[in-house]
This record gives sequence, C-alpha cells and structure tokens, in this order.
Amino acid sequence: MHPYIILGTAILAEVIGTTALKLSQGFSRPLPSLGVLVGYGTAFYLLSLALEDLPVGVVYGTWAALGIVAIASIGVVAFDEPVDLAGLVGLALIVAGVYCLNVVSGMSAH
Repeated sequence: MHPYIILGTAILAEVIGTTALKLSQGFSRPLPSLGVLVGYGTAFYLLSLALEDLPVGVVYGTWAALGIVAIASIGVVAFDEPVDLAGLVGLALIVAGVYCLNVVSGMSAH
C-alpha cells in the first residue's frame, strides 16, 4: 500500500482517538474510552508502517500538522469551540507548511 495512504489513515485514526478522548470525559465513559485506545493504537501502528518508507521528519511533520488542523476543525464544528482570524491564519500556515514539506522540499520521497 502507498505510504501516504497509510499515513493518511494513521492521521484519521489519531483524529478519531482524540475526538473520543474529548467525549470520554476523563475516561469515565466506557465506549469513548475504548475509542481512544483503538484509535491511538491503530494510529501508532500505521505510523510505524509509514516510517518504513518515508523520512521521519516528513511523517511526523505531516502527522502533527494535519492532526492539529483536523482536530481544531472538529472542535469548532462538533464542540462549538471558538475560532478567530488569528487562529484561521495559524491553521492556514500549518497547511502551507505541510505543502512545503511534502511537495516543495526535497525532504520527502517524491
């Protein structure tokens, strides 16, 4: 399987785990707590597979950045968390950084 598909799936699993963490209310709710364990366990396993083919800086930079953007978006939409212009600019800069790291830079495996 293509390493970027594996990385994308790892990011999705991490986002699911983090959303479940918010819903677990300090691990006091069993089903979301199980979602945390499954989400993070799957995410780290897939991350380890992506690291077999991609440089660690690219993998971790992409993982962290896209996870931040996804979780911030979920926070705004699902949990009514506030967002302002500075936050949107910051998120746009994160996306621009991922683009530079993966497309423009020579660091990634083109």
